[in-house]
Amino acid sequence: MLDSAGHSLHGVLHLPAGEGRHPVVLLLHGFPGWERNFDIAQALRRAGVASLVFHYRGCWGMPGRWSWANALADTEAVLSTLLSGEHTQMAELDTARVAVAGHSLGGFLALQAAAPRPTVRLAASISGFDFGAVTATIEADPTLLEVYLEAFASETSVLTDTDGEALVREMLDAGQSWSLRALAAAFEHRDVLLIGTSRDPVTPAALHHEPLVAAFIGAGSRLRHAVLASDHALSDKRVQLTTRVVDFVLNHL
Repeated sequence: MLDSAGHSLHGVLHLPAGEGRHPVVLLLHGFPGWERNFDIAQALRRAGVASLVFHYRGCWGMPGRWSWANALADTEAVLSTLLSGEHTQMAELDTARVAVAGHSLGGFLALQAAAPRPTVRLAASISGFDFGAVTATIEADPTLLEVYLEAFASETSVLTDTDGEALVREMLDAGQSWSLRALAAAFEHRDVLLIGTSRDPVTPAALHHEPLVAAFIGAGSRLRHAVLASDHALSDKRVQLTTRVVDFVLNHL
């Protein structure tokens, strides 16, 4: 169990075989979490790297209310726990070798949580959702508002005390404070992996990936990046995706 603001959240810690203090990746699922990327977790485990996957509050039966901000706060709390080594079940983890990776919403959370923490050795975003970029497109074309209202509302059946309107309002209120491009300077001289997708209506590369790559290159990140010809879940590129993530972690963590 993991604590965030007094809420007990369920997590799965994948430990490699053998003794020792293992490097660890905090692996963050998307919205609302249909895909949890356990194939990546198990591949990391086989390679000798631990991973932690957990549910944010207000989803999949977890206590509390779902919101984007709460998911970010939960990510920050769990990451702080990993870095501190204070959790009794994490004695086998090396707190000096911690990485954060995520898919979709998880990609957003990974970069946001890692940005102010230089002790996080590396960060990876897969089909990452840039809330700031979406807010800017809605402001430029208000007809897109209905698209996101419907998209968010369609995923709320496993979420507590929210709806599409509340989620869109929260995103618009946050505005450019949730821009991933604005984080680029925080990753100067840090290792980052960005993977986009070319057949993806959820996070089209032209909006969510390509401008982010340009920003991180401009800021001097040690960046690895690719666009895979796949859908949002990379359903037909899972082996290639897993290989890229595991190789990145092993080479830099």
